[in-house]
Amino acid sequence: MTARNRLRWFGGSGLVIVLAVVAGALIGGVTGEAIEIALASVGGIAIVSLVFFEVGLSEDRERERETAQARERERPVERIRRRPPLRRRRP
Repeated sequence: MTARNRLRWFGGSGLVIVLAVVAGALIGGVTGEAIEIALASVGGIAIVSLVFFEVGLSEDRERERETAQARERERPVERIRRRPPLRRRRP
């Protein structure tokens, strides 16, 4: 998921919360409150889920970085050429 898509998802979730407040004010009564609570809950859950998703992505990036660093540390050892074993000369 690109940064632009993540921004759209966060914006859409915020928009759902704003729509919840507007719908609650326009509809009024118990029905308006129920719609407001439902939409605000969906928007809030979406935002919290996206935050956890972002944390997971940052952990994945950090793990990839650590793996790359570990590979770089191992490479110099692999590049060292070992001498071929000595062969005994026969007299």
